[in-house]
Amino acid sequence: MSDAREAVEVLPIEWKIFLEAIPPESPQQVLNAIYAPYSHNASYIRAIPVSIQIHCDGEECGGIRWFDHDKGEVSVELDSWRFGIMVYRCRHCKANAKWFALALHLGQDKTTTLAIKIGEYPPFGPPTPSRVISLIGPDKELFLKGRRAENQGLGIGAFAYYRRVVESQWSRIVLEVRRVAERLDADRDTLDNLEKVAKHTQFGRAVDDFKPALPSVLLIAGGQNPLTLLHSALSEAIHARSDAECLELAQDVRVVLTELADRITQALKDDAELEGAVNRLRSRTAGKTKVPGTEEPPVQKEN
Repeated sequence: MSDAREAVEVLPIEWKIFLEAIPPESPQQVLNAIYAPYSHNASYIRAIPVSIQIHCDGEECGGIRWFDHDKGEVSVELDSWRFGIMVYRCRHCKANAKWFALALHLGQDKTTTLAIKIGEYPPFGPPTPSRVISLIGPDKELFLKGRRAENQGLGIGAFAYYRRVVESQWSRIVLEVRRVAERLDADRDTLDNLEKVAKHTQFGRAVDDFKPALPSVLLIAGGQNPLTLLHSALSEAIHARSDAECLELAQDVRVVLTELADRITQALKDDAELEGAVNRLRSRTAGKTKVPGTEEPPVQKEN
């Protein structure tokens, strides 16, 4: 561990925000991280087990939830590095946990603490939507590696992983687009062309041959074709770009791919819901329809 005096000079942030929002291996000065008042007996100084708000991917939750300290602690000593693990558990579902491996250094001023996440599990960063995982299928782990590289600011690594995913799963992505087009009654030329493009083994040739317009529900950002946008970004030569430029490209690729997955999912969902509603209404109507000539005769009243 390097000398604490070499830490980056940035404004201190609250301990809660550090746990929620700062990625691993990023030194940060934090406020209100230890029990107060400060005691000269280091054995009584501990990191505060403050409750935090982070994403819970449990089936019951699937969103931002409160997590409370469950176990583990980090003791703090004046002008010295101390290490430990703190575990947090979702307050709602009680099932999902978040692990933080931490290094803390209390400065001479006794008011700020230099904190570093050595690591955390599940990995730092916003969750990957399930619709994206469904779209890329077998390359889930490659995509998640790219996501972790992006979270850590490793632009070249993130870009390389995302490019491998799209190039490998190009046919799968195009066939999903074709499913949407077919559901929306696209013309035969469009469907045939999409099927032809999906059979290409080379990503570049596939996009070059991509002629039909996508269904309007899949266009993004004022009518842009997400497939050609992905091809344009992934055709960039990373050896000629800086890591920061590759990081920006990687982020753009992820955002466009996520938006495409979201629109595909929503289009298929809307169509399935509509079809279900129509079928149910038709069933109800059919049940109430009487065949002519089968009506019961009216009751004759006696005179």
